[in-house]
Amino acid sequence: MDFLPIFLNVRDQACLVVGGGTTASRKVELLLRANAKVTVVAPELNEKLSQWLDEKRIFHRADKFSPSDLQDCRLVIAATNDKAVNEQVSKLAQAQATPVNVVDQPQLCSFIMPSVIDRSPVQIAVSTGGASPVLARLLRARLETMVPASYGKFAEFIASFRDKVKQRFVFNERRRFWESVLQGPIAEKFLAGHTQAAKQDLEDFLEKSDQKLGEVYLVGGGPGDPDLLTFRALRLMQQADVVLHDRLVSPGVLDLVRREAEHIYVGKEPTNHPVPQEDINALLIRLAKQGKRVLRLKGGDPFLFGRGGEEIESLMEEGIPFQVVPGITAAIGTSAYAGIPLTHRDYAQSCIFVTGHLKDDSMDLNWEALAHPHQTVVIYMGLRGLPIISGELIKHGLSPDTPAALVQKATTSDQRVLVGTLESLPAIVDKADIKLSSIIIIGDVVKLHEKLAWFTP
Repeated sequence: MDFLPIFLNVRDQACLVVGGGTTASRKVELLLRANAKVTVVAPELNEKLSQWLDEKRIFHRADKFSPSDLQDCRLVIAATNDKAVNEQVSKLAQAQATPVNVVDQPQLCSFIMPSVIDRSPVQIAVSTGGASPVLARLLRARLETMVPASYGKFAEFIASFRDKVKQRFVFNERRRFWESVLQGPIAEKFLAGHTQAAKQDLEDFLEKSDQKLGEVYLVGGGPGDPDLLTFRALRLMQQADVVLHDRLVSPGVLDLVRREAEHIYVGKEPTNHPVPQEDINALLIRLAKQGKRVLRLKGGDPFLFGRGGEEIESLMEEGIPFQVVPGITAAIGTSAYAGIPLTHRDYAQSCIFVTGHLKDDSMDLNWEALAHPHQTVVIYMGLRGLPIISGELIKHGLSPDTPAALVQKATTSDQRVLVGTLESLPAIVDKADIKLSSIIIIGDVVKLHEKLAWFTP
């Protein structure tokens, strides 16, 4: 370890920045956010620094650096484009044991300015020891996606209960208590904006701390590409004790679930339901009552042909707390990655989602409504019924030449797009030996596929 990571209190302390350009203003901004008293030494100031000077937020000495500028300084930053000046500042500051940073010259620094994720009072600093500031910024950006903006207020909320918890528990018990709070429904309720409810739940949990808290996370896993998960989905996936997942959840998404979590497969296929929906509902309730954080992970969005509504009805009847996290539904992901916009001013002014699931080799759909021109029809679970779908739509008025496409395993490296017409697509699909995990799109927007397709598996 080349540098000792510390957090320095510079509130109301005199800090010096040498330089008046863009780089200097970035460093001044950080110091101001830390409530430092900042003096800038530079012959001229850029627009931002001049604005702060007019607002009396900084002091300015309009001249070149002088050794006397270091007097009584708590911290020094050199941000000039003059190598000799930067070396002089570094040498003099280190001689009097004043922490000094020279921008982009780590060999002249006694401390490094890290990339910062600021969720005050929570702060996360990332540094590469000056080896690669760009890499540090990229790592910070990745961490930004994992740390909600409300974590600062959450930390303050937790701090308001510290004394009560200290009085109630000894050290080891306190740790276990806070782990239950920070990784459970109370935290998620607060981060979702329900602050008063979270406060009441924490007070109740403090009084009844021997009772277990369980919760169900109903999460949409999206169409397949893990990059399409929401921030909240990823956070809850990392907290789960057990995950119930279906066959439409891609391996890449499943890999992001907390590694210690128990996996239970409850997937369904046409004509094959190894775990009936009623048993899934009962399992969610039983696991939650055991105090577990249960992740119900579904492909696409849980409320679009995902039976999520049925599951939360069962949870509500049993008083089980739950959260619902929407996902990018398969139709949206499929159309985007296949270059087929679901609506377009010149081709379609509306879009209809339907399920083409066969029951007793028949299909009960409103064919007249689906056969209207200037709209897009997206069909889930329509692979086995494609010949019936095509025939009925033609019978009810759509032209046999209406463009149609089937997309298999959309947004993944195995994506396939088969394009034809309402009349020809069934034969094309049959010849291609397409299996499950497919979406059918019917309408003139399919004409745009070759022009707008950007994703190449």
